[in-house]
Formats: sequence, C-alpha cells, structure tokens
Amino acid sequence: MGDNTEVKERGCVIVANGRFPSAELPLRLLKEAKTIIACDGAVKTLYEKGIHPDAIVGDLDSIPADLRKRYADQIHHVEDQEINDLSKSIRFAHAQGYREVLILGATGLREDHTLGNISLLMEYAPLFKRVEMLSDYGLFTPILETTTFASYPGQQISIFVLYPEGEISTEGLRWPICQRKLTSWWQGTLNEALGNQFTVTLSPDCRVIIYREAPHTKKLVLKSITTFQDRYTPQLYMLK
Repeated sequence: MGDNTEVKERGCVIVANGRFPSAELPLRLLKEAKTIIACDGAVKTLYEKGIHPDAIVGDLDSIPADLRKRYADQIHHVEDQEINDLSKSIRFAHAQGYREVLILGATGLREDHTLGNISLLMEYAPLFKRVEMLSDYGLFTPILETTTFASYPGQQISIFVLYPEGEISTEGLRWPICQRKLTSWWQGTLNEALGNQFTVTLSPDCRVIIYREAPHTKKLVLKSITTFQDRYTPQLYMLK
C-alpha cells in the first residue's frame, strides 16, 4: 500500500493486539473487510488464523523474525514511542484516505491497554466519518454532536464522558439525563434502551463515547443515524 489520497469510504478493519474476537459478528466483518491493518504483534494471531493483513503498522517489537520476512512488503515501521501501535495504525489508515474504520481486538487481556484504547476513540473521532471499536460484547462509538441510534428494548447502553465540559441530554433511555454535566466516567453508565431508537443530545462543547451491548441471540440492526454535516449514514451492522 503506497501513498494514496483517494477517499475510501468503507472496508478498513484495524486489528489490535488484544483479545482476538471470537463472536460471529466481528469475525464476519473481519472476513468481509476490503483492507486489514494489523497493529504490530496482532499479525501473529492473524497469521495463525489464516488471515493475511494488507498492512502491518508499529515499532515491530512484537513481530517474530519469520513474519517480518514473510510480510516485508506489508510492514510500515513507525518508531514513535509517544503513541501506541493502535494510534499509529489509525494515522496510517487516515493517511491512506479511509473515512470509515472499524477496530477489533482492542480490548481484553490487559485492562490498562483496554482503558487506554477506548479513551483514544475520542481522539480518533475528528479524523473519520466513522470510527468504532467492536468487541465480542458490544460496540463503542465516539460522537461529537447530537446522534440518534437504532436500538431495541432492553439493550444495555452506557455513556462515557471523558471531558467534563458541556451538557448532555437523552431521549429513549430508561433513566433519562436532562441537560446535565457529567463529571466522571461512571455517571452515564448502566442505562437501558426503551424502544427501537434513542437519542443523545450534546451541547457544542460536549464529546462522549456510547457503548451498545451486542445482542448475540437476536437478529437486529445496530445502526447510527447521525447528523454529521456531510450527511453521513453509516453502514448497517447486522447482529445475530
């Protein structure tokens, strides 16, 4: 993959070196991805699963010598120790022109990495039309403005506020929030959808991460209906 400024709407999956997904949805999206970017050592698990990444990005401290040789043409060495391999991969995807990115394997194994990776979503949000982090259990979506999400009754919802600025309101959740400034991570967690959609209204200076439970036993659409300025409508995720 060389330098390419062409805008690419969909199909980029970044695989981090956390717990490799085992649920049907993330595995299917990985299989259907047009482009797979491995964060450094994640290439080992991908190779073991018979999946070959299009690019490997990182400082190469976790890649065995045999895989360095095998994937020499796909490796993009980034030495910068001020950012982690996930952020390096995100920047690479952005430089390649991708507008939508799905992150897999960014949670599990080490809790400190999990917390760090989730919080970084807020930094990635301005770079893309859509960037989300999917685990076997749910989907993390950073939002910068008022957003309506498709849902279903009883879906578990959490709202994480990383920056205690601005006010948030919700509609369609069991425990509504009304023009409130949340000052701690936990204050917007453990909520529940009442119907087929819910809305999170943000003041201009508010930024949050929405977590939606993955309904593994139901065939449902998990979709963001957004009000981004470019009228972006995200791809549907069909959950089973």
